[in-house]
Amino acid sequence: MKRKDYISWDEYFMGVSLLAAKRSKDPNTQVGACIVDKNNIILSTGYNGFPYGCSDDVYPWERDGDDTKYNYVVHAELNAILNARGKDLNGARLYVDLFPCNECAKAIIQSGISEIVYLYDKYADTPATIASKKMLASAGIKLRKFEAGTDSITLVFNPR
Repeated sequence: MKRKDYISWDEYFMGVSLLAAKRSKDPNTQVGACIVDKNNIILSTGYNGFPYGCSDDVYPWERDGDDTKYNYVVHAELNAILNARGKDLNGARLYVDLFPCNECAKAIIQSGISEIVYLYDKYADTPATIASKKMLASAGIKLRKFEAGTDSITLVFNPR
């Protein structure tokens, strides 16, 4: 008999997104994204951070003031799209822990991604998220809140 306690595709890809988020150096918010094709093949991943060549030791991580991280950080969704390096994303699914902002929504729409699976919608009432949802709806992109069949997945690097 086959094993019955394996994770679903949704759990697997959201897990990859959460693992990608662990690469973010942002001290406040770590977001990860995973783009998958219709055959459940991972096309790309991304996390929020500074662009290539912009040192995370030099650029600011502050949230308030004149020079903040918001002027420089590339969001996880856009990073995943850019990291795909020209792969066809038409009809792909995007897994992301935080619901995409309006700027990422534009890139998602333009890339051809057809579905977004998100873990939480922390900024649901903000103008950026309201605009995001309006554009995504107009573009016919399916939005689905992630529903887990398990509370956690454990990775063990040193099995005994």
